[in-house]
Amino acid sequence: MLRKIISGGQTGADRAAIDLAIKLSIPHGGWISKGRKTESGPLPLKYKLREMNTYDYPSRTKQNIIDSHGTVILSRGRLSSGSALTKSFSKVAGKPNCHIDLLNNDSFEAAMILQSFILENQIEILNVAGSRASHDPGIYFDVKSILEAVLYMMFLGSTHEEKINALIPDAGKMAFPKTKEEAVELIVKDLPHKTKTIIARLPEAQIQYLYFGWMDYLKQRIGLDSGGELFARMSRGKDSITFTIEDGVMEIVKSLKQDLEIHYGLKVIK
Repeated sequence: MLRKIISGGQTGADRAAIDLAIKLSIPHGGWISKGRKTESGPLPLKYKLREMNTYDYPSRTKQNIIDSHGTVILSRGRLSSGSALTKSFSKVAGKPNCHIDLLNNDSFEAAMILQSFILENQIEILNVAGSRASHDPGIYFDVKSILEAVLYMMFLGSTHEEKINALIPDAGKMAFPKTKEEAVELIVKDLPHKTKTIIARLPEAQIQYLYFGWMDYLKQRIGLDSGGELFARMSRGKDSITFTIEDGVMEIVKSLKQDLEIHYGLKVIK
């Protein structure tokens, strides 16, 4: 199972990969050029990438290939400049690599290709590379949705799916909450004590399963996709272009987990 996602932190494909990892509480990392250099300025410190002792991009590209089990490169059309260099370095290092051309494959096909690449090569640490935002403004959304689709497909049919779906409460209809706090309070009221305890003790790396398994339930239960006030409030102060309903669902999931950890987590007495 994929356990870590790394990239070079550049805008576009690189940034989409680590944003998705952060969203799903998957460990992320990678190497970035000295000064945390990207085309949009220094990479914010919230991204846990390590700085190289050199400013050049090829050095961090090589190191990310070395530190991963395999590299996927996503672009629209033939590879050029840094992406072409990434593929060349992967071959020299003897590491598995996969180029997905989004001109020839739609998002679903790309997700299927990437899933097969991960499974066939038993990749646990995936290095993600591809076009910059300046070269392809739409690559960020494509890469983020493709990676999320891959993880969702891995969740389907797994033992995690059955366990998580069994926790979904049978709730009646109520007025939709208007704030994130109200949404969490409503969900907590729906849950039986045993379920609250299970979620409270759920390992951090398994939060993604709760997100995938409860996506439809949460959208319907709290009206996040109904055009109501909740999503409008949650999206304030966020990037209105990149913040999605699904991102809102994950925020609710994480807040729910934190609330239950406080009240139903295992207390250790020293």
